[in-house]
Amino acid sequence: MLKVLPKQTVSMLTRDGVRLDADIYRPDTDGEFPVLLMRQPYGRAIASTVVYAHPTWYASHGYIVVIQDVRGRGTSQGNFQLFTHEIEDGEDTVNWAANLRGSTGEVGMYGFSYQGMTQLYAAAAKPSALKTICPAMIGYDLYTDWAYEGGAFCLQSNLAWAIQLATETARIKKDEKAYQALFEASRHLPLYGSNLTSGEVLKNFAPDSFYHEWLAHSQPDEYWEKLSPKTYLKDVDLPMFHIGGWFDTYLRGTLNLYKDIAARSAYRQELLIGPWAHLPWSRKVGAVDFGPDAGSPIDRMQLCWFDQFLKGIETGLLNELPVWLFEIGSNIWHGYPSLLSSNQQSYFLSTTGLASIREGEGILATTCPETCTDDVIVHDPWRPVPSLGGHAAIGAGCFERTHIDCRSDVLTYTTETLETDLYLAGDVVVEVFCLSDKESYDLCAVLSEVYPDGRVYNLTQGYLRCQNGKHRVKRTIHLQATCAKISRKNALRLSLSASCFPAYAMNPGNNSASGIDAEIITLMVSCGGESSSQIILPVVTTQI
Repeated sequence: MLKVLPKQTVSMLTRDGVRLDADIYRPDTDGEFPVLLMRQPYGRAIASTVVYAHPTWYASHGYIVVIQDVRGRGTSQGNFQLFTHEIEDGEDTVNWAANLRGSTGEVGMYGFSYQGMTQLYAAAAKPSALKTICPAMIGYDLYTDWAYEGGAFCLQSNLAWAIQLATETARIKKDEKAYQALFEASRHLPLYGSNLTSGEVLKNFAPDSFYHEWLAHSQPDEYWEKLSPKTYLKDVDLPMFHIGGWFDTYLRGTLNLYKDIAARSAYRQELLIGPWAHLPWSRKVGAVDFGPDAGSPIDRMQLCWFDQFLKGIETGLLNELPVWLFEIGSNIWHGYPSLLSSNQQSYFLSTTGLASIREGEGILATTCPETCTDDVIVHDPWRPVPSLGGHAAIGAGCFERTHIDCRSDVLTYTTETLETDLYLAGDVVVEVFCLSDKESYDLCAVLSEVYPDGRVYNLTQGYLRCQNGKHRVKRTIHLQATCAKISRKNALRLSLSASCFPAYAMNPGNNSASGIDAEIITLMVSCGGESSSQIILPVVTTQI
């Protein structure tokens, strides 16, 4: 490892004359080195060290590392508008970084979340110096992958993020009143104000926040098309290392980007999905310790990746399998030549009509009941079903949820004890025949593992906002992808409810945007016969 010089703060000008500031970390030796670039909005000193090694570690392995404040953040000049300037500013920064003193002229980018997004926007401009990127936990289509899920607004994550950015904006502007109000709100999310969905504190102290626009654009319209990286990456091709987490709220984006690029790329596309939430990337996720192998291998893997594609070193990377998935339950990594094509196996819902009252009254079985029976749940906006773990709540991850499954507004359907181990890898889909007394209602589906002593731990979940609710139709809920081993003597459980608050904004049952008009929603779920509700599982029959 090389010695590293003290960081140097430098500036550049964009094409429209805006000054962007960056910290540069250099090896303390002569020679030319490739550049690793991260562009982020949280104050460049952080450098995403919540999940990555400090930039000095990368610099010590022979790289010039540049951590830049995006426009209007940190000490960079300009007006920050979420994602709006990142294509042009990203291109300008890559070209500037390639011409830094001691640079080989080749640039790679890394970072997660917003820092992952800036990679995609920079790549969209196709600057010749940008040779590879490592996007982690990103939104490919910002409507479906980030802001909304199944048509429902992802309240908790979006509100928390909007307040975080607004608080930092108030700090930059030295607006003490706004800063204190926003900081206090950030510690009491989201239960404050007269209207939880609209975020009163943001209306009062951050009227220009993206949050208001995201609420206003509740359908996938032109607004989202102009904002989404997917729109601009159709003819972009680079070697990419895609990084995700089973409990990350943006896993949909990571997988959708990987699938699109891998299907047409001339370069290596590598995918790794750990058992992690958005952060940190460590062995304990929620209430479960997934063991020592769950610790992040990303820094060493990225170093190997950059050595291969920026330095031309034959690292052996190209001889390795390109897809690596952490299997929950066995708590080990599996390598695959591509994303799995799993066997779809249906488990049908069967009930006595008391699936919300007693365990065992709702059953998951591989045979479909011949006759149709209904279960009924009532969603009361005064006491919505609380969110717990999964990918959409803060804190995300795996938690014991028996106390939620025992509620009378949650339907539970459980398999018999498994006689052999069951392996799942891929997309999970729930098809439910529903009828409501309101025109609009929500469906939350949670897949869990049940242990012999009665403990229940969530594996994955999905959410759907339903319209035309007074007609009995099949509703399809796409759950977050997963990879898990369900051990023999355990069981699987599907839990259904009409809310998951505050992870998702509650459905008022009408077109009102005001919580005061929220209505009680009665929902009937049909099992058996022609209305055979089911969960479709991605069963893996062989292990590599």
